[in-house]
Amino acid sequence: MNPPVESTPNRYRYYVLLMLTLVYAFNFIDRQIIGILSPFIKQELGLDDAQLGYLKGFYFAVLYTVMGIPVAWLADRYSRINIITLSLILWSGFTALSGLAGNYLQLALCRIGVGIGEAGGTPPAHSIIADLFPAKERATAMALYALGIPFGIMLAYLASAFVLSGGQADWRSVMIAVGLPGVALAVLLKFTVKEPVRQQSPAEQQRPMLDSIAQLLKTPCWWGMVLGITLSSFANYAVIGWQMDYFVRRFSDIDIVWLLIVFGVINGTLYALGVWAGGVIADRWGRSNPGAYARLPALALCLGVPAFLVAIHSDSLWVAIAGFTLLQVTSGTYFGPCFAMAQTLSPANCRAMSTALFFFVLNLIALGGGPTFVGILSEYYITSHGQLNGLVKAFEWLALPFVLSILMFGWTSLRLPLDLEKVRRGNR
Repeated sequence: MNPPVESTPNRYRYYVLLMLTLVYAFNFIDRQIIGILSPFIKQELGLDDAQLGYLKGFYFAVLYTVMGIPVAWLADRYSRINIITLSLILWSGFTALSGLAGNYLQLALCRIGVGIGEAGGTPPAHSIIADLFPAKERATAMALYALGIPFGIMLAYLASAFVLSGGQADWRSVMIAVGLPGVALAVLLKFTVKEPVRQQSPAEQQRPMLDSIAQLLKTPCWWGMVLGITLSSFANYAVIGWQMDYFVRRFSDIDIVWLLIVFGVINGTLYALGVWAGGVIADRWGRSNPGAYARLPALALCLGVPAFLVAIHSDSLWVAIAGFTLLQVTSGTYFGPCFAMAQTLSPANCRAMSTALFFFVLNLIALGGGPTFVGILSEYYITSHGQLNGLVKAFEWLALPFVLSILMFGWTSLRLPLDLEKVRRGNR
């Protein structure tokens, strides 16, 4: 019989969670840095919006999504800490190599390499967190882990501002500067975190993996949470990937370094607050109303999406910043609840696989499609509307996936109490 989750000392549990969150932060530094540096890369390499869209989305996501499944299969059987360590070294190395790319093809190959490496980050980490924290604390723990997203994006913005503020540095120096520290973090993780005991009942240990996966994929609310976050993330990845281009085009005389610092601070404070609050509120509200894990994201997006649509049509810098910020804050609320449900609705012997399948759908459609979709549309509209309005027209199309996401979360909130009760009774 495995020791209960509560027997692991709190201090150590939260140290492991901190380390995994730092790894996740580096995941997002290296993932989003291409979008932050987009205006500089476009100018030096002479790229169009469609080419930039492929770099920000498709080239990264194509093998990131595919490799996640075999990596998760390994993570459900072998050391998850070793897998995360090797993956971090791989994606950090390819980020640094991106700074040495001499042309578009070389940069695209480096982005593919970053995607392959990052495939081994989140599924094993989610599985470890599920083994260290009981179900009643899981959304909060997952929200704390998801703080790696805003903190990672914050560090990417601030690192870019710091390096570029010297006047002599360029986007290549930023790539190298944010890539190399990940290797040092990988060494620290390997030597300070032990592989945790897997929390499986005897019946789960004997159940064939394919049976568990089939059971998972028959759970309606698992699909509801996946599609809810996928549709919203399709739009959000597009927004994050293209917001620097938008602000540079709308406010052409803006101080780039100042803008990088502003976005860095927003991500590290307000966006982080939204991510943390989403997990805490969902866990507390979910005690009396299990549907809250899906209802909270739906309600939050109803506030953020209109603010974004107002922002992209405003000539006021501060109105634009406020609208983009409110969208980020409200969108952050879905990470903790969705990540938690991916684990809670999953049989314990396929938790890493649950996250991998979750992310396969999410990232193939959202991360691969969102920035690419806006890039292609923007390039199409530029001919008749110009650089700025072409991008604005592309942004307007994002209202559709946002609305569909709200509807999907709303449906899931009604069904979720039934599916969670079936899990509790072991009667799926």
